[in-house]
Amino acid sequence: MLYHFIGIKGSGMAALATIMADRGAQVQGSDIEKYIFTQKALEERNIPILCFDPQNIKENSTVIIGNAFDEDHVEVKKARAMPSVTCYRYHEFLGELMTLYCSISVAGTHGKTTTTGMLAHVMAYLAPCGYLIGDGSGAMSEQAKYFVVESCEYQRHFLAYRPQYAIITNMELDHVDYYRDMEDYCLAFAQFVDQVQEGVVLFGDDEHLRNLQVKKTHLYYGLCEHNDVRAVHIKQGEDGMHFDVMYHGEYFGHFQLPFVGKPFLWNSLGVIALGIMVGMSAPLLQEALACFPGVKRRFNEEHKNGNVYIDDYAHHPTAVRLMIDAARTKYPKQKVIAIFKPDRFSRIAYFLDEFADALGEADEVYLCEFPENARKEDGIDISIRDLQAKCPQAIVISEDADGAKELAMSGPAVYLFMSSKDIYKLKNIVKSFH
Repeated sequence: MLYHFIGIKGSGMAALATIMADRGAQVQGSDIEKYIFTQKALEERNIPILCFDPQNIKENSTVIIGNAFDEDHVEVKKARAMPSVTCYRYHEFLGELMTLYCSISVAGTHGKTTTTGMLAHVMAYLAPCGYLIGDGSGAMSEQAKYFVVESCEYQRHFLAYRPQYAIITNMELDHVDYYRDMEDYCLAFAQFVDQVQEGVVLFGDDEHLRNLQVKKTHLYYGLCEHNDVRAVHIKQGEDGMHFDVMYHGEYFGHFQLPFVGKPFLWNSLGVIALGIMVGMSAPLLQEALACFPGVKRRFNEEHKNGNVYIDDYAHHPTAVRLMIDAARTKYPKQKVIAIFKPDRFSRIAYFLDEFADALGEADEVYLCEFPENARKEDGIDISIRDLQAKCPQAIVISEDADGAKELAMSGPAVYLFMSSKDIYKLKNIVKSFH
């Protein structure tokens, strides 16, 4: 059977398409012609990438519709009109696929992508493992027992999943274009936790997660004393971090990891807690975590002539603040320059003051315009100048050679490029000036 993906270059869609190809299915997809980094894995598997055209929809095929495409899209209309075609939305199809494996969801406001990648890497030390990560990465080994899935709460899509296990990294109001308030947001997570089949681990330092009524087998992880899995004796520096883990008050093991920052510490603790739940030993967990290579666009570092270039997906004020803190932890003697490109008008409007405060933690701040295709939302009239007004030290720059040259003149420094969009292109231009 042919599987056709409408919007195949989307990060989740690309990952899902590669998984289906790995499973031996005939796969193709359609999208815009512009090159997007997610298509590399598709091309490596010889998956055809077509331009949008109703003729792409074939009889007796299965069509997976990317969540960015509404029912008026030409391919969606054609697929819906053909009785022999089976249609799924992305999250619906993924939910069906997860039932074929021992599936593990990673959900939460922050840290999903890194934790998913880390967990998939670790679980492969226990048994063959497939994974779908929000950075566009996906793979499925032929003998896979486990399937680790990044599970997004946007529009309650993760309620299509009923995993055996789950990690909940935290809860902080996001997707304010959909969720009414924090109560509505918490309700979605409560419903999701109720759907987990076997066991769930939760970040116990988060008061919202502590307030969830968890009926399934569960463990809390974090730094506070009341957690089941807890890190103590934490030390961080340029070479990474090391700490001891206590499990139910007893020493479990010592861990030495090649990364820094509170997010990486919290994420690794969540993975350790899940590992404990499924019976992994401390030495095996340490061996696996010590060689975790990281994921795309999550504190990815490059170096040139005394400058450090960090690319990160941070697009929420809490994530921005934590990334600046991580950069200072690893490079305490260097100037930190924050370069931020917003993604959604609603997110900036809702968190305007919080973004300004978070960016203010850097030594210098540069802002980029909203992307041209950012969706305008009813009743929201905001521009990058509104954020600049809240950050008096901020400078708005263009994402071209002129903007890059202005940034380059501020070096040597740690350049922290933050956005869910393609800000890494500006990073590459800045590097060319050093």
